[in-house]
Amino acid sequence: MITDIEDYFVKGCGRCERFATSDCSTRRWIVGLRALRRICLDAGLVETVKWAHPCYMHAGRNIAIIGAFRGDFRLSFFDAALMSDPEGILERQGPNTPHPDMIRFADDVRVETMAPIILSYLAQAMGHAEAGRRPSRRHSTLDWPDELAEALAADAELADAFHALTPGRQTSYVINLNGAKKSETRLARIARFRERILAGKGATER
Repeated sequence: MITDIEDYFVKGCGRCERFATSDCSTRRWIVGLRALRRICLDAGLVETVKWAHPCYMHAGRNIAIIGAFRGDFRLSFFDAALMSDPEGILERQGPNTPHPDMIRFADDVRVETMAPIILSYLAQAMGHAEAGRRPSRRHSTLDWPDELAEALAADAELADAFHALTPGRQTSYVINLNGAKKSETRLARIARFRERILAGKGATER
């Protein structure tokens, strides 16, 4: 997976065999992806790479992340439970995603026409980060580690699979991750658990 932000806009994310080929999803939507990048930077967000995608931060918090798929590309918000949606444009990543959390684009031109609205939604999310507000965690009385919430916000397939797990299986991951003292250890465990979660298994199941 990529670690250099420029690679995303030239080669893709590096998470599949289409990386650095003309068939990469980023190639189809490159005009729109670059427009989203410019809007995020114009909003004053700090650009970084997380989960091999362009991630935008403010006040030490993840605000939004860009992703490209075969049929569309998206700007997804991390703390979507806090967001209001006056324009009615936010959609759920999948049927099990708890909150509408993304703006979906099926053509490049729509990004430029929606630029003022996108900026207003980014400003709203930045305001929540500045105020230190956090959404409540779902499906568990345990505290979800931030790394898990952020990984689910960044990975639609993973989020849909995780929210489809039974509460007991979800809890098994939360307990396992909370047992790690360091953030980098929790991130490594999430990466290792990904295929298990997609298979519908708990943290200790074979």
